[in-house]
Amino acid sequence: MIIELDGYEFDAVFETEKSPASCAAFRRAMPLSGEVVHVRWSGEGVWIPLGDRDFAVGYEDATSYPAPGQILLYPRGKSETEILIAYGCVQFASKAGVLAGNHFATIRSDLDRLTEIGISTLWEGKKQILFRD
Repeated sequence: MIIELDGYEFDAVFETEKSPASCAAFRRAMPLSGEVVHVRWSGEGVWIPLGDRDFAVGYEDATSYPAPGQILLYPRGKSETEILIAYGCVQFASKAGVLAGNHFATIRSDLDRLTEIGISTLWEGKKQILFRD
């Protein structure tokens, strides 16, 4: 998968062995575009709010503490549907408390650039994102 974020392309891999249903649902939704904003409660990450969108998946390989480059899908529940991309130290949370999201993909290179974009999002505001094959 290719992720275009703020004019930069990242290569990411689907975690199909750990999160097969989430990966399949996300692939069906691609290409998926939106805007990332800096996380409000969590630490060093950006997120894509998806409101009531339903990927029709349950929890699989869910975590509240993703490593840099890990991408989580929160499939609805206490909070709205969302995607979180960690660029540093993160505890996935919302105004409803700690959340656990499905680790369905990982950016495996250019993590320094991901950090730069994350910090830029914090200080400058939202950025455009596109997930594609």
